[in-house]
Amino acid sequence: MKSALQFDDWDIPTAAAFAATSPVDLTGTMAAQQPAPVLPPIDAEQKRVVNGQADINQLAPFKYPWAWSFFLNANRNHWTPLEISMAQDVHDYPYKLTPAERHVFENVLAYLTTSDILAMRNIGLAVMEKMSAPELQIYQARQVYEEALHTWAYQHCIETLGLDQREIYNRYRVVPEIHGKIALANRRLHGVLQSGRPLTDRDALHEFAMAYLFFAAVFEGCWFYNGFSPMFALQRRGLMKGAAEQLQYIMRDEVLHCAFGIRVVRQLLEEENLQLDPQALRRMWDEAEAAEAAYAGYILREPILGYNAGLHIEQFRYVANRRARQLGMAEPFSGAANVLPWLDEQANLRKEKNFFETRVTEYQTGGALVWE
Repeated sequence: MKSALQFDDWDIPTAAAFAATSPVDLTGTMAAQQPAPVLPPIDAEQKRVVNGQADINQLAPFKYPWAWSFFLNANRNHWTPLEISMAQDVHDYPYKLTPAERHVFENVLAYLTTSDILAMRNIGLAVMEKMSAPELQIYQARQVYEEALHTWAYQHCIETLGLDQREIYNRYRVVPEIHGKIALANRRLHGVLQSGRPLTDRDALHEFAMAYLFFAAVFEGCWFYNGFSPMFALQRRGLMKGAAEQLQYIMRDEVLHCAFGIRVVRQLLEEENLQLDPQALRRMWDEAEAAEAAYAGYILREPILGYNAGLHIEQFRYVANRRARQLGMAEPFSGAANVLPWLDEQANLRKEKNFFETRVTEYQTGGALVWE
C-alpha cells in the first residue's frame, strides 16, 4: 500500500526528456557564459547602520560584534508557552480574582496582543530592510520571531482561560484609552514604515531616527517594560502565576529588544553626525506620558491590592528617565521615583525548578543569559 505522499506519484520528467523537449541549447548556453567578474574583498569599516555600501550578504568580519552577541544571547532565552503550566490560573481567574482584577488582567492582555503584532510588523517589514549590516539584521530576524512567540503566549492565555477572543482582540479598537496608545505608536512609527524616501535625505534620516528611538525607548523600553507590572502585582500575591511566568520570559526578550534598539540609535547618531531636535524629543516624551496616564486610568479605574494608577504612571516616568540616560540624553521627568523596586527583579527569572515538576529542557534553557 502506498503512503499518502510518494515521490513516484509526481510526474517529474527525466533529464533526457527535458533535453529533448527544451527549446534551449543547454550545451551552447553553458559554453557562451562568461566567468563572473572578481569583486574586491569587503572591509568591516565599510559597514554602516544605514546607507552602507558593503555586501549585505557578508556577515563577518563584524563591524558591530555587539549585535552578534545580542543574537547569541537571545537564543539562550528560548522557551514556548506550552512549557508553562496554566493549571492554577484556570482556577484563579474565575474564583480568586475580584472583578477589578479581572478587568486589569483582560485589558493588559488586550493591549499586549495588539502591540506585539505591531512590533513584529514594524521590525520585519520596515526596520530590517533599512539596516545595511547583516549582523544587525540577524538579531532583528530573531526579534521578529520573538514578537510572534509573545503573541502566541498571549493567545495561549486567552484560549486556556476561555476568554471571548473576538471581544478581547477588538478592545484596542473600541476602548479609547487602549486605542490611544496604538494610534500614537502607528503615527510615531510612520517614519520607519516609509519606503519611498531614501535615508540619504537628512530630514528623512532624522524622522527615521526619531521613529526608531520611539520604538526602542518608549514602545518597548517603557510601555512594554512597565506594562507587565499589573500582572506581576497579581503574581506577588500568588495569583495567575502561569500567565505571569510567561510574561517574565517575554520581559527578558523585551529588555534585549530595548537595549539593542538603543545601541543602534546611538550608533546611527554617531555615524551620521546627527543631532535630534530637542523639541521633538520633548513632544515624544510628553505624548507617551499622556497616553500611558490615560491607559493607566482605565485599566486601574479601581485600584487593586498593592497597585494603582498613580504607581503605574510614576514608574513609567522613572523608567523613561532610565531610557533617556541610556541614550545619553537629559531625563524627561526629573525627580521621578522608583516606586516599584521589585519590577527589575522580574527580568532576572531563574528557571531552576524541581525536576519532578517541570521538563528537564526547561531547566537547561536560558541559564546563561547575559544582560547588556
